[in-house]
Amino acid sequence: MLYIFSGLPGTGKTTLSSALARELKATYLRVDVVEQAMRDAGKTIEGPEGYIVCYAIASQNLLLGLDVIADTVNPIQITRQAWRNVADSLGIPYVEIEVLCSDYIEHRNRIEMRTADIRGFILPTWEQVRNREYDVWDRDHIVIDTAHQTVEESLNTLFKQLEDRRLS
Repeated sequence: MLYIFSGLPGTGKTTLSSALARELKATYLRVDVVEQAMRDAGKTIEGPEGYIVCYAIASQNLLLGLDVIADTVNPIQITRQAWRNVADSLGIPYVEIEVLCSDYIEHRNRIEMRTADIRGFILPTWEQVRNREYDVWDRDHIVIDTAHQTVEESLNTLFKQLEDRRLS
């Protein structure tokens, strides 16, 4: 299974997706790690380079029979379709999960108070997050609102929604 996470920075996407990866013992791909490694190697990231690397790594791990958790902002229809194409090309099921924080003040506080967990990574400012291109979803997907929830509560909500999809 390919678990495709999407959401603006500061919504709790990385926290939730990495918690799911630990629970499932799945391969975890975080585009921020890939892109920072590319920068560290002297490459300039100007477009989808990090995503393209993640698509390839995801494909390889899915071919090995491993679940893959993809942690990316995944802000536009093109990247969302590209993730679906990874799974479809291999005949692998996927689920799309959007993580959001509906409380404006809480979201802003998360952005302004957090520290980078990747060496050398520069976190976006609140203004950059608010002005980031982020297409409205045009298809059915799971939505997890992390506002006023613990990680455990959000993870439990996600597991319930995943189970509900399996049963329907």
